[in-house]
Amino acid sequence: MSDKPKLRIGLIGTGFMGKTHVFGFATAAKVFDLPFEVELHTVADVTESAARKAAEAWGFAHATADWRQMVADPAIDLVDITAPNALHKDMALAAIRAGKHVYCEKPLAPLAADAQEMALAAEAAGVRTQVGFNYLCNPMLHLAHDMIAAGELGEIRAYRGVHAEDYMADATGPFTFRHDPAGGGALADIGSHALATAEFLLGPITRVMGDCVTVIDSRPGSDGQPRAVEVDDIGRAFLRFANGASGSIEANWIATGRKMQHDFEVYGSKGALVFSQERFNELHFYATTDAAGRRGFRRIEAAPDHAPYGAFCVAPGHQLGFNDLKAIEVAGYLAAIAGKRAEPFGFRAGLRIQTLIETIQNSARAGSWLAVP
Repeated sequence: MSDKPKLRIGLIGTGFMGKTHVFGFATAAKVFDLPFEVELHTVADVTESAARKAAEAWGFAHATADWRQMVADPAIDLVDITAPNALHKDMALAAIRAGKHVYCEKPLAPLAADAQEMALAAEAAGVRTQVGFNYLCNPMLHLAHDMIAAGELGEIRAYRGVHAEDYMADATGPFTFRHDPAGGGALADIGSHALATAEFLLGPITRVMGDCVTVIDSRPGSDGQPRAVEVDDIGRAFLRFANGASGSIEANWIATGRKMQHDFEVYGSKGALVFSQERFNELHFYATTDAAGRRGFRRIEAAPDHAPYGAFCVAPGHQLGFNDLKAIEVAGYLAAIAGKRAEPFGFRAGLRIQTLIETIQNSARAGSWLAVP
């Protein structure tokens, strides 16, 4: 019997990310010495049958079709939100009012004003928050960050980032919540990851020049009739960083053939780094100090030397997976709830990403460079 305090989880949503969060909690409890004994208490979905099916499959003790009832339950300590984006605000604010910690998938909210309201409410209530940016939990990204910070690349001159997938490439695909004019589009949905990575590595972005393009301007609605699409299928931006570097990012959800491209390139006066999510256990490093005739990008392979890889596997080159990154995210968040560290990526950080997105969108409409507030 564990002598650790229990942390009872209430999950809202049983889709792809809901399942991923459950894997994250389950794996984190096996891999890390968590400060809590995690209990999967209640799962909520739009129907009782969907919630009950998920509860049975994932090991939750209770199921409900009423997320408000779950949030109000005094037995719940942490509310985990994986519902559609437009619902995040109401769910999170209700959980905060009930004194719960809140774990919310990205984007935090469709609008920066909503994200700010959520961040301020959480800070006023003193609850701990987390936004789901688990790509940032990759040991290879932390290695890249540390190499840049240590000056191994010299003066950082340029950055290129891209997040491309093809899940919206079919023009006959239906109109979804991701096409909602308020906060929808490729830039908000997946460009948020590219922006989070860019600032994680290089620090604050100060100015942007955006370009947002709608390629498929109509999709079938729920009634089968065409619905106009107003959001971007491709969002791009030129960037200026506070450290003097310039760069660019692209978000593209109609990139035919791409399933998960989350890549970056960093160029400095002494070296360069190249990374691809499609081979995310590798980081490639070029150093100008290498001898003439011996220069080229060398592969650095994930290994126990790159914490917390060793907690999962003692052998180098055996690789972490997507769900492992979520387990690392969960472990960091629970440590924050226990007061052992700052929030890894709380609501305030989620607000920052939404502010960047809206500034790029405003820049695209204005056709000019804009300062980031």
